[in-house]
Amino acid sequence: MFKSHRIKILFIALAASGVLFMTATTSRTQEQTAGSNMQMSADGMIASWPAKPQEVAKKTIAKYGQPNEVTATMLVWHNNGPWKRTVVYRDVVQHNFPMPHPDLLEQFIDYQVPVAKFSDLAAYDGSVIVERTKGVMSARCDKEEMNFLALNLANDIVTGKRSVKDARKFYAETAMAFMKGQMSPYTQSLQFQVPKGNVGDTDQPAQMMKMK
Repeated sequence: MFKSHRIKILFIALAASGVLFMTATTSRTQEQTAGSNMQMSADGMIASWPAKPQEVAKKTIAKYGQPNEVTATMLVWHNNGPWKRTVVYRDVVQHNFPMPHPDLLEQFIDYQVPVAKFSDLAAYDGSVIVERTKGVMSARCDKEEMNFLALNLANDIVTGKRSVKDARKFYAETAMAFMKGQMSPYTQSLQFQVPKGNVGDTDQPAQMMKMK
């Protein structure tokens, strides 16, 4: 009887192991299928996009892998590399500074801009976008290198390192040099420490006046 009991326990253990193995295998298969479906979804979606957005989308996928979200008009990555979020848009926005180009690659970081500096950033570059409540800042261009450049100079303005005029001049000169194959640290990575956690400014409730 004792031997029979041991055999029964062993059988139950082996069965449980089989279930665990099948569960783990099924989980891996589901993950692989989901990744494959996302790739098929992204590739199929951008196939009908205009040439430039399709080119940028493929380049971003090659660098950061498949996007986390796919829609008819955009691909979205979360927490990819130094970015809080990266979005490639199907529909472009024309931008003429420092030379005519389409804006379609937007990349976000956590960053708190003092209210007094909002006007300076708007004067510096209309494709640097600040959201005070969320505590995020983004740059939108057609190349990741130019987004690095735009945000590095935005930080220089906020910290008082450069004036708006100096930043625009440096941006134009560095962008022109980049087109000729000359690299600058400002186009290769963020040159400042990005804050960790929520840095949003939720403001204060208005003081409601008592009705007489």
